[in-house]
Amino acid sequence: MDEPVDSPGPPRPRGRGIYLLPNLFTTGGLFAGFFAIIAASQGRFGAACVAIFIAAVLDGIDGRVARLTNTQSEFGVQYDSLADLVSFGMAPALVLYYWALVWMKLDGVTAGRLGWLAAFLYAACAALRLARFNAQVAQVDKRWFIGLASPAAAGLLASFVWTCHDLQLQGRDLRYVAIAVTVVAALLMVSRIRYPSFKGGGHGPRAERVPFVAIVIALVVLIALVLDPPRVLLAASVLYALSGPALWLRRRRSKAG
Repeated sequence: MDEPVDSPGPPRPRGRGIYLLPNLFTTGGLFAGFFAIIAASQGRFGAACVAIFIAAVLDGIDGRVARLTNTQSEFGVQYDSLADLVSFGMAPALVLYYWALVWMKLDGVTAGRLGWLAAFLYAACAALRLARFNAQVAQVDKRWFIGLASPAAAGLLASFVWTCHDLQLQGRDLRYVAIAVTVVAALLMVSRIRYPSFKGGGHGPRAERVPFVAIVIALVVLIALVLDPPRVLLAASVLYALSGPALWLRRRRSKAG
């Protein structure tokens, strides 16, 4: 007599080991941000700025990996925010501090305090920006960022330091320019100014679509990066940071007209 065949039963749930994949990219970004702080404290400002940009690349990868592998989780969202606070909040603030803001002490005790307070302002605004983004992520139009995104602000600071360091300009001579860049980037993060996110609207596959012009711009930037990374990144960061206020002024004028 034939042996009875066992019924397959309900499918077993997929193992959770795959959740490690996106979190590995997040950990890599956290490591890069931590390395940037250590490198800046040792005076290795070029390496510190490169590490911040590496963290930005990894930050852009982890979310996409989670969506492609269907491994999104609340843990991943919170872990990513904490890693971003280090990589795009603390790291850029301390890079600017060690490179230029620490030299504010040459102008007196009060000026010296303004130096480290500017660095703290940037780190605090990055934390506020990330908290606001997490609280409003389900309510805002995905085509826009409200305020300058923390990776973009970190890129602005890092490219500024990297370019000046590459040109052999000393932070102590540019300390007032550095404090202005730090404060402006901090305030843009917590502003209500809208910035294009280069993401399509809608849900599902449509949410990943981007305008064709964004692809062309990305291609041109990648080619230019090969020629002169620090200056190209600085130019791209400045243009993006200015795009928000420019679009805001354009909307105000159109409404007034």
